[in-house]
Amino acid sequence: MDQVLAEARAGDETAFARVIEPLRRELQIHCYRMLGSIEDAEDAVQETFLRAWTRLDSYAERASFRAWVYGIATHACLDALRRRKARSWPTDLAGPADPRRYELAGLDLPWLQPYPDRLLDPPASARDEPEALVTAKETIELAFLAAIQRLPARQRAVLILRDTLDWSVKDTAAVLDLSQAAVNSALQRAHATLATHLPRRRAEWRANPTAAERKALDRLITAWADGDVTALVGLLRDDARLIMPPGTTWFSGRGDIGAFIAEHVFGEMGTGWLLRPTAANRQPAFALYWRRPGDDAYRAFAIGVLRVDGDAIAEIALFAQPELFDAFDLAPSLNPAG
Repeated sequence: MDQVLAEARAGDETAFARVIEPLRRELQIHCYRMLGSIEDAEDAVQETFLRAWTRLDSYAERASFRAWVYGIATHACLDALRRRKARSWPTDLAGPADPRRYELAGLDLPWLQPYPDRLLDPPASARDEPEALVTAKETIELAFLAAIQRLPARQRAVLILRDTLDWSVKDTAAVLDLSQAAVNSALQRAHATLATHLPRRRAEWRANPTAAERKALDRLITAWADGDVTALVGLLRDDARLIMPPGTTWFSGRGDIGAFIAEHVFGEMGTGWLLRPTAANRQPAFALYWRRPGDDAYRAFAIGVLRVDGDAIAEIALFAQPELFDAFDLAPSLNPAG
C-alpha cells in the first residue's frame, strides 16, 4: 500500500486507481447517507476522486489515506448540500390524505430515494476488512435517512462521522474545521432531533431482514398479485402508513389504506400487477410492475419498501419512480409469463 501510494503521489494514475477504487462502494454509501440520493451520491464520489487526485500532494499522512478521503467526500457532500435542498419525505410536507378526497400528483422536489441492498453488500474478498464491518453494522433504514434529512448539513455530517464511522471527536473536529466543543454540541442536538422523529430506538434496528420480515413480504406479494384487499389490509398494523414519493399524498391507518387500494389500485387501475421481491436499505422490498389494459407487457411502476414491526407491516414506502429500477438491476418490463 505504501509503495503504491508513493507511486500515485509521483503522478501514476494507475497506482492512484489501485488505492482509491477499493473505497468506492463505502464512499458511495457514506455520500448516500449525507445526500439521500443514489445519483447525488455517485456524483459526490466522482467529485471526491477528482479532488483526491488533484490534492494528493497535500496528503500529509497524519491520518490514514481512507480517513483523508472520507474527509474529502464529506466536504464534497457539504458543498452539494449548499447548492440544493435536503431530500423531502411526504409526511414532513403534509398530513394524511382522505382516501375519498385526494389528488395523486408528483411534485418537482428532491425526494429521498431507496438504496439497493446489492450496492450495500461488500464483495466476498472484503467482508472481513474493518471498513466493510463499519458499513455493514450501521443501519441505513429509510426511517433513519428520513430523520437525518431534517438535520442541518454540519449536524448531519457530525452524526454520520461520529456515530456511523465511529470517528473520534478530535478527528471529526479536524475534518469539519470545528472545535471539539462544537462537535459535541452538534451531536447532542442531532441526537435530540432523531429521538423525536425516529419510530424506534436505534438499538432495536437489525442489520438484515428477519424471518418475520421476509414472511410479511411474501404474503404481501401474494395478496397484491391476487388482488386480495382483505388479505393486504390484514398484514398491516392498525396505524400503518402508505407513503408514495414523489408526491405529498399519503394515507394512515388500515381503513384508509384499504380504501385507497380497493378503489384506486385495484379499482381504477385494475388487477394487471406483477411483483418481484428485492431488498433496499436493509429492509424487505418489492418491484411493482403494471400492465395497462391492452398492453403486451408489464412495465416498471414502483419500488416498494416495507417497515415491519413484529409480524405486521408498519409502513409501505411506494416509490413511484420507474427510473429507480436500473439501480436495482431490475428489468424495465416483463412479459406476461415473466
